[in-house]
Amino acid sequence: MANKNEISRRKFLSYSALGLAGLTILPSWKTAGVYTPPSDRIVAGFIGLGQQGLSDFRSFAKCPGIQVVAGCDVDSIKRERFKRRVEDWQKKNNVPPRCDVYEFYGDLLDRRDIDIVSIATPDHWHALAVIHACQAKKDVYVQKPLAYTITEGLDMVKAVRSNNRVLQIGSQQRSGKEFQQAISLVRSGGIGHIETIYAKVGDPPTPLNLPEQPIPSSLNWNQWLGPLNDPKIHYHSDLCPPVTLDPDKNEQLWGAWRWYCETGNGYTADWGAHMFDIAQAAIGMDGSGPCEFIPKGYGNAEYLTMKYLNGIVMTEQPFMENGGNGICFNGSKGWLRVARGFIECSDPSLIEKEEKKIAAGQYEVSSPHMQNFLDAVRSRQNPIAPVEIGCSTNTLCCIANIATELKRPVKWDPAILSFGNDKEAASHRLYRYEYRDAYSV
Repeated sequence: MANKNEISRRKFLSYSALGLAGLTILPSWKTAGVYTPPSDRIVAGFIGLGQQGLSDFRSFAKCPGIQVVAGCDVDSIKRERFKRRVEDWQKKNNVPPRCDVYEFYGDLLDRRDIDIVSIATPDHWHALAVIHACQAKKDVYVQKPLAYTITEGLDMVKAVRSNNRVLQIGSQQRSGKEFQQAISLVRSGGIGHIETIYAKVGDPPTPLNLPEQPIPSSLNWNQWLGPLNDPKIHYHSDLCPPVTLDPDKNEQLWGAWRWYCETGNGYTADWGAHMFDIAQAAIGMDGSGPCEFIPKGYGNAEYLTMKYLNGIVMTEQPFMENGGNGICFNGSKGWLRVARGFIECSDPSLIEKEEKKIAAGQYEVSSPHMQNFLDAVRSRQNPIAPVEIGCSTNTLCCIANIATELKRPVKWDPAILSFGNDKEAASHRLYRYEYRDAYSV
């Protein structure tokens, strides 16, 4: 990887001054119906061009002042698909079409004209991509969960702050009206002192059980694996869903890497990065977390249970009639339930009910969250979901899975970020794992 990056880097730096200017000096143009002068424009590159990467592009494309000039992916077909989509969008905005694509993100980060990067890789690549982007002085929008392990998240916090970068974690529910209302109501004491929380997110990951398949010629599988060092991981189309261009056929499922222990953290992190995240925000635990994790099935624990020092107990259990994911806050004065497009309270006068149906995939197009990030980039202030929030939520999700795998309670001190004398938990791969050679933080 290093050698190929160096070759591309030399090629990039050999571009003429006129060529570089051509990348950065363009006339004012219109996005989302708003004309933006060059001085206020934000130039973006995208790392990870699968289903989520395209969704993030569509969201950013609705924000005034954004210009997309590059994309990176380990699959050549997905690179070409992204290039076509971006250049079609540019043409519609009367901008000369040009979107460069790269196999290695280091080449994209070398671009001096790029201000921000949007990262939608599998979770095991988040830490390296974010840290390298910060070192390249790019601001970052990165999909949730923040990282694959606890220590990766902590290293990402250091990288963001030491390089004076802005980072927004893609927990877009933070920008959702119903969730903002729920956070405000709980914080204001509207339903009294919170005693218990039900947060339905889904099951933890399972061991990888997919049969091995031939690697497509379009995919750099070695680069997809990146730092992962488990020899049991092999290619299967579910892990990296294929697409075609002629005919144009997109992914038929979300990348299944997230459902397996060797490559992801299951629904615990996939939806936990949304629902546990909102619960933490509402009870004032951003940047902190539970002190004890009890796995489902241990003793009398019917559900995964998390206990806070202030006495609040959060369980991963269903409460919606349809069994869907959401959060129920139970307080001394009543209860509050919130999910995507839904909010309900034991005292209806406390909320302005505006229930709406969310179509499949609709919530993934999250322009308000992207706009909040772009506003933060311009103001150099924290966005609504900065790196520390992503880190504490990621830590919660990782420890929940550690307790589940160890099949016993795990205690954690969120103040000093320590398992205490629990050496088994501290040596778990979700705390820290050894990267493959040539990959390091």
